[in-house]
Amino acid sequence: MHLGIDLGGTKIEVVVLDSQDNSIERMRMATPTADYQQILSSINTLTQEIESKGYVISSIGVGTPGSLDTHTGTIKNANTQCLNGKPLKEDLIRLLGRNIVVANDADCFALSEATDGAGKDLQCLFGVIIGTGTGGGIIMNKQLHTGSNQIAGEWGHNPMPYASEKDFDNRSCYCGKSACIETFLSGPGLSLTHYFKSGIHLTPPEIEQAANDGDRHAKQSLLDYASQLARSTATVINLLDPDIIVLGGGLSNFDYLYQIVPRLWRNFVFSSNINTVLAPAHFGDSSGVRGAAWLGKRAN
Repeated sequence: MHLGIDLGGTKIEVVVLDSQDNSIERMRMATPTADYQQILSSINTLTQEIESKGYVISSIGVGTPGSLDTHTGTIKNANTQCLNGKPLKEDLIRLLGRNIVVANDADCFALSEATDGAGKDLQCLFGVIIGTGTGGGIIMNKQLHTGSNQIAGEWGHNPMPYASEKDFDNRSCYCGKSACIETFLSGPGLSLTHYFKSGIHLTPPEIEQAANDGDRHAKQSLLDYASQLARSTATVINLLDPDIIVLGGGLSNFDYLYQIVPRLWRNFVFSSNINTVLAPAHFGDSSGVRGAAWLGKRAN
């Protein structure tokens, strides 16, 4: 059996896949985002709980924010900033007493959706996570493409394309730059967009509810968000030309995006015919953790 661990911005989730790749056990707990040692302890606790139920685990894959620096063995570029500079893989091997495989969480998400999800019959997939942060993963010919620097797909730290000067105001990113795509498309980014319009702090679900109730600022915030997502993903189409772009993370649950964004692509994609499909994750919020399990299985 194969254990997947998804270290998310708000939760740590584990899943067990059986030999037929069915999910037979899931557990989760809140992520102690500011405490690295507590994160390690939480992962250890969840793993022990799984094994106490009698599951014999043959592989472990871990999806994490950021990526593994192959020169230092430490995590870099994570929006859960207590992970940066830490030897997560080495510490988990020591703690769990077995070999593990670590990859970026968006890479795990993309792998899951390409293997048996929304893109299972396609050759080129770009997986997008829009939640606490914003990340991407690339699958080409059924293989995960990570690149020579292990950052392939990290388009969330490119600047927002076709942005005006006002878009760059007060959009500082934890990476040290301003107006990164993540500062617009993440949950905190959408909340900031709405705050600039209304002076009111709301979460993305609250913004959606306010829009449904007729609030004009909320409606405009969601329209702006669709435009920002369209512009950002259009650059991916121009560069990668994927068969499908699959959305995951909390903001992927906004149904209106799947109608509006493909229409807006016409303004930015360098083609009169756009065959790329925009789709939600087949496995919903379980896709990332399933991909982590697939990662471990493939390496086993």
